[in-house]
Amino acid sequence: MKKFVYVVAALLFAMNLMAQQDPKAKEVLDKLSQTTKSYKSIQIEFSFTLENKKSNVNQTNEGEVVLKGKSYRLFMPVFSMEIFCDGTTTWSYLTEAKECNISGVEEDDNGSLNPANVFTIYEKGFNYSYVGEENLTGKAVHVLDLFPVDKSREFIKVRLYVDKVKFQIAKAQTFNKDGNTYILVLKSMKTNMEFRDDYFKFDKSKFPGVEMNDMR
Repeated sequence: MKKFVYVVAALLFAMNLMAQQDPKAKEVLDKLSQTTKSYKSIQIEFSFTLENKKSNVNQTNEGEVVLKGKSYRLFMPVFSMEIFCDGTTTWSYLTEAKECNISGVEEDDNGSLNPANVFTIYEKGFNYSYVGEENLTGKAVHVLDLFPVDKSREFIKVRLYVDKVKFQIAKAQTFNKDGNTYILVLKSMKTNMEFRDDYFKFDKSKFPGVEMNDMR
């Protein structure tokens, strides 16, 4: 389940992945990075598809994520899971089990694809190339491929579709070594919304009967 959440994060927030190669791709990613970092907050509703043609798998679900600085809140109804993170502490709340697991945000997590660091992870560890331009549901988009330098990672490639006008992600695909392809499509994106800091903290008083497991 944790790996699935990381994959969602990789797809949702690959907005800023960059490395040191194709100058055309770098130009697009620089503008993408500049745009997304200018927002005080980002709220995204998305559809998420797991596809494996060899196994004849095609499953689509929906989710929502809110980002504010190093804080985030991710909701995945299909897993009955909601994750809160204030940049220091992470609460993974299993809504059906009424169980909440508490963990810290470790420095080692900087090498992982997750909502806490995806806006800076582009600074190292990826090569990229510019694929071309396409029309995606009536929008002109740039298409970019990003490849992890670390070949031990679960995925071999991330393909981004970047709106040519707004410089926002319209679609993203992650291709895994196991044959799974994860496809994320942004349904809506709101920026500069007001979210109090406590929105990203798990308040036990609002969830009566929840079992708290401190794993720090």
